[in-house]
Amino acid sequence: MKKFIFLLISACILSASEIRVAAAANIGYVIDELKKEFLKDRADDKIEVALASSGKLNTQIKNGANYSIFMAANMKFANDLYDNGFTNNKAEIYARGVLVMFSAKTRDMSRGLELLKDKDIHKIAVANTKTAPYGIASLEAFKNAKVFDEISSKLVYAESISGVLPYALSAAEIGFIPKSALVGKNEYIAGKNYIEVDKSLYTPLDQGMILLKGYEDNKLATDFYNFLKSDRAKKIFKTYGYE
Repeated sequence: MKKFIFLLISACILSASEIRVAAAANIGYVIDELKKEFLKDRADDKIEVALASSGKLNTQIKNGANYSIFMAANMKFANDLYDNGFTNNKAEIYARGVLVMFSAKTRDMSRGLELLKDKDIHKIAVANTKTAPYGIASLEAFKNAKVFDEISSKLVYAESISGVLPYALSAAEIGFIPKSALVGKNEYIAGKNYIEVDKSLYTPLDQGMILLKGYEDNKLATDFYNFLKSDRAKKIFKTYGYE
């Protein structure tokens, strides 16, 4: 109850024309385009975005962080807040993420996850497998493909998915990243530098969002929430590799 009261008080601190959104790190690749489209006719409005792993943001919200919308990288972390009374409605899917195996060096990506067993693959970068849904999906894929036992010693972990690509471009031979991370990077070629991970190997990355309590009557928050479900937003998500 104390946390709920704190959220209500905090919500009043920001004006109706300014909100803060908690977004999973993978959204960092597309959020500027989403904001640009939404705010193009709303010069007086402002949206601040905090990017981190979904698990970390979930914990922040439980501890009283003042956010209006939570855009998670899966349904679990969003619905957990519904179960704990931080929102009135269950999470809604706003996009489906695509997991990609990436290498800065040209490789035979047609081999799929079997490639990870090669002796010249010393480090494989993944996101945190407890708090980052793309890391959770990567681990699930390794286990379902029955390669985990052979490659577990090669795994290196980034705190969130946004830290994996820098690893893969420097200290690791392979990285497991969202497809959205490769938008605009035309120097990398499908089948040679990256390949989509077989979707049957991991639980679909249905990304869920919630409108947090205290913001049900905030016009900017509700308008942006509804925009994220609109055809305009879906078109942008698709451009950035989401389904």
